[in-house]
Amino acid sequence: MPDTPPPLLGESPAFREALEHVSRVAPLERPVLVIGERGTGKELIAARLHYLSRRWDRPFVKVNCAALPESLLDSELFGHEAGAFTGATRRQIGRIEQADGGTLFLDELATASPAVQEKLLRAVEYGEIERVGGRTATVDVRVVGATNADLPALAESGRFRADLLDRLAFDVVTLPPLRARPEDIPPLAEHFALGMVRELERPLFPGFTPQALAALQGHPWPGNVRELRNAVERSVAAADPDEAVGTIVLDPFASPWRPVERRPAPEPPADPSPAHPPPADPSSPTDGGILEEVRAFEAAKLRDALERNRFNQRQTAQALGLGYHQLRGMLKKHGLIG
Repeated sequence: MPDTPPPLLGESPAFREALEHVSRVAPLERPVLVIGERGTGKELIAARLHYLSRRWDRPFVKVNCAALPESLLDSELFGHEAGAFTGATRRQIGRIEQADGGTLFLDELATASPAVQEKLLRAVEYGEIERVGGRTATVDVRVVGATNADLPALAESGRFRADLLDRLAFDVVTLPPLRARPEDIPPLAEHFALGMVRELERPLFPGFTPQALAALQGHPWPGNVRELRNAVERSVAAADPDEAVGTIVLDPFASPWRPVERRPAPEPPADPSPAHPPPADPSSPTDGGILEEVRAFEAAKLRDALERNRFNQRQTAQALGLGYHQLRGMLKKHGLIG
């Protein structure tokens, strides 16, 4: 029998809406993207998409794209022939072929290199893969990708293939962060506490004090459910087995003897793009004269605006009061794109 995913706990409207979205898209034989902050449970949602599909009894294969460098990720995904590179003594079947008939989960998808993205596009579009070393194989795989990055912005800035994004984004499931579902914190905390109690072989869990529950619900949880689990488990382990947990250990590094890296106070940064360039010294020679100075100032202004808007060209154009195509023309003029 195939494995089954762990249960997903939560009754908040935002979380239930996400689960209903998953139930609607799971039966469809199409790629899906799962988007969410770190620790929101993207892998659990990907597993739910698989086990609610018609492929539930077929392989569910997981690959973390950020865990391997480009050359190893290529071989891991697509496999290789014997002799394809030093140390390749025999043929290896890649993860995509292992997932044939089932689901391939690509975690941290945004970190894949352009070369790997190009091969993924062919696998998604045509069901064809090419092993490292040259042999082509046909596969039937449903791809579920996950990331906490802004893929449309990466595609617009040229850091992610727009055609691959178009193909993968048949549907997009966006997971709410834990701070958007505060009513789910107490049941999640109790679930994790009971698991820790069983692991410690204690006879019962005395519960949380009101102060501890208030601390749990008052924390912003930037690490979301994963951070909550760690905090609850370490707090239960540190508590008296016969008393309710009264202290939540949110920061395991908190200590008066914690070594602190001492750095010199940073100097205030110089403005890279002053509103008015300093007047040129007429006594100092310039290579290109005033026209070159104006060109250099314009290029610096464009670079600064691109960086401040995370290389999103539409936002950059709006910030500079330019039209989109007008901005692109100026970027090409200064060699900043293309």
